[in-house]
Amino acid sequence: MKLHPATQISVWCALVAAMQFLTPAILFVTGALALSLAFALSRHKFLQLVRRTRWILFSLWLIYAYSTPGQSLWDAPFSPSIEGLLDGGLQLTRLLVALAGLAILLERLPRQQLMAGLYSLFAPLEWLGMSRERLAVRLALTLHYAEVAMLRERRNWQDWLHSLFEPHGEVSKSMELPVYRFTRLDALLLAAALLLLWLAVR
Repeated sequence: MKLHPATQISVWCALVAAMQFLTPAILFVTGALALSLAFALSRHKFLQLVRRTRWILFSLWLIYAYSTPGQSLWDAPFSPSIEGLLDGGLQLTRLLVALAGLAILLERLPRQQLMAGLYSLFAPLEWLGMSRERLAVRLALTLHYAEVAMLRERRNWQDWLHSLFEPHGEVSKSMELPVYRFTRLDALLLAAALLLLWLAVR
């Protein structure tokens, strides 16, 4: 039985939110499981995401290491703190778990299914007078041009910047999304995700 794309996206969001409240021990166990699943199910996609965000991850770790007060790692004026290194490691673990879940999600959901899931999740926006059709189309165009810009092989950053202004062909003005029905399995999985989030927050 195939899960609804909106269910899979919601479970990933609940996982990312729950990671913020787990104790370090449970966080590292959960992180090890998530990374193992990512390597088993979507290794290429996960490594691709990590490679693209490696400088952000490293910069975040340095910011925590040098901005968190605590005991210095070594006796020097510009020494990182031990507490900062540990806190930075926790944040990196949370981000890696989020990337691992995202890699699995992107591996399981082609772009059309991903858009169908987001379209379903955007339904409450119509109560605010917003058009979820327009939002879905704009997001599809954003994903299209981001993929064109990022996946092209460029020799340096000037070539990549220049590619942003290159014409990439016409994008279809119409977009057809597959229709999925929520099943009992979707309801059970969403309930389990909400229970996990509630247990993590309390």
